[in-house]
Amino acid sequence: MIKRLPETSDEALPAKPPIGIFGGTFNPIHFGHLRSALELVEALSLSELRFMPAAEPPHRASPEVSAADRATMVERAIAGEPRFRCDRRELERHGPSYTVASLEELRGELGRERGICLIMGCDALLGLPQWHRWEALLDLAHLVIIARPGWVFPEEGVVAELLEEHGSSSDALHTMPAGKIVTQTLRPQDISATNIRALLQSGLSARYLLPESVLAYIAERGLYAKQE
Repeated sequence: MIKRLPETSDEALPAKPPIGIFGGTFNPIHFGHLRSALELVEALSLSELRFMPAAEPPHRASPEVSAADRATMVERAIAGEPRFRCDRRELERHGPSYTVASLEELRGELGRERGICLIMGCDALLGLPQWHRWEALLDLAHLVIIARPGWVFPEEGVVAELLEEHGSSSDALHTMPAGKIVTQTLRPQDISATNIRALLQSGLSARYLLPESVLAYIAERGLYAKQE
């Protein structure tokens, strides 16, 4: 049985709107990431959203582009949007970029009352039981699942039990610091970092798929260069 987070007392209600945590490799960051992040901030009334580039993603091969370059591209992409931040903490730790470790650090910095929303796609939710110390995630944060067309949640198993035990409306994000799972539908964004890399490696333009500031950085650094 999945551990149920105790109900929060009136004394522990969040004093400020929750923050969102959007992790990933961002290899490179593009308009799909940015538009989804903006819609989440506005739909869920988040005080801010932090992009958190993974230095050494534990569930996939490390990107060929360095974590420092990927973080710099994030910083260039979000410049001018005060509700967005780039959180480089996973670049400062050695070893795999475990999400639970980042959430523990954040909880220590923000206190026990501030709402934290960990944003993930449906595919990540289905793979959650393979995450490092995944059982601790809901003690540290809410999970906000981005609903994608064609995805169906399981009707049995660990993930189905999680959804039944912790599923809630977005109102809970503002009355509890952690412990709930909220599903949020966003405008479909048919842009992928994989396709952008393929374009650039073929010597084709990726303009209008990601910010000009990011494209300029890619050119300056010779990232995703055309393959001979």
